Amino acid sequence: MQAKATARTVRIAPRKVRLVVDLVRGKEVGEAVALLKLTNKRAAEVVEKLILSAAANAEHNYDMDVDSLIVSEIYANEGPTLKRFRPRAQGRATGINKRTSHITVVLTEKEEAVEEQAEEAN
Repeated sequence: MQAKATARTVRIAPRKVRLVVDLVRGKEVGEAVALLKLTNKRAAEVVEKLILSAAANAEHNYDMDVDSLIVSEIYANEGPTLKRFRPRAQGRATGINKRTSHITVVLTEKEEAVEEQAEEAN
């Protein structure tokens, strides 16, 4: 079973978000949240909130055990780009791209926890 959460149009460039996302991929939820609390990046707060949201979705919607969840998939795709202009010398203007991100987290249960639940059901 998979639990998913998505944050769309986050005002952080995807390249910067990917630095944080790569830290927590494959980790347990508790370990990932602890790691993000100590990460000194702006994207860490957004990713932490998203992982906690996915964990709440797993617990509430699918009756999954939060302690047995791992971050199986997490990725940051590019969202819409806000195009702005900055005045330059001699009446010119240069473009500035303010990039946004779509961040997605997919949590799954560890194999051991899934096997234990199957044995309890039998």
